Amino acid sequence: MLDVKQIAKDIVAREGGYVNDPDDPGGMTKHGVTLGTLRRLGIDLDGDGDVDGSDLRRITKSRAVAIYLEHYYSRPRIDQLPVIIQASVFDMYVNAGANAVKILQRLLGQMGQVVSVDGAIGPQTIAAAEAAARIAPQHLADAYGIARRNYYFRLADERPRSRKFARTRAGQKGGWIKRAEEFIDRRYHLTDAEFQQRVAAWA
Repeated sequence: MLDVKQIAKDIVAREGGYVNDPDDPGGMTKHGVTLGTLRRLGIDLDGDGDVDGSDLRRITKSRAVAIYLEHYYSRPRIDQLPVIIQASVFDMYVNAGANAVKILQRLLGQMGQVVSVDGAIGPQTIAAAEAAARIAPQHLADAYGIARRNYYFRLADERPRSRKFARTRAGQKGGWIKRAEEFIDRRYHLTDAEFQQRVAAWA
């Protein structure tokens, strides 16, 4: 049985504590929760009538888990996708919002399913995912993880300031790439040589 709460806890651990990296388009975050998310949800933790960095700093791990479970798992209807891909799509939704669903929808289309690429999980996407999972469940999970990895690479290709999230200072796989590969079979992980070849143009 899928332990969704543990998955949310793992996401919090993966995201880390308070971060305010100017190169991160998401802005300041704590446990992966952005200030924009707090404002959208109207979470005023210090009770001063507005939502700002002070509220973000008050976010606890347990509060972040609760936010993820409600707003990044249940409400987007990730809980209605095949179990084999729920953890990866959930993790990606926290990291990339509706783009996580668009990646899935494009993949399903490539697998011969009829589905619109709109970033929303509705009956069509659920049915397409279920059909793909019936045919080749592990293939679907691995292909989604690889598509995630490709998404991160494309972001870094287009935005040099984001490359530090895909490649470490030592030139090894960065957090984005490791994150995507956590959800795919090891035989599909890039070798060091393959990774270096993929990022060679960034030099």
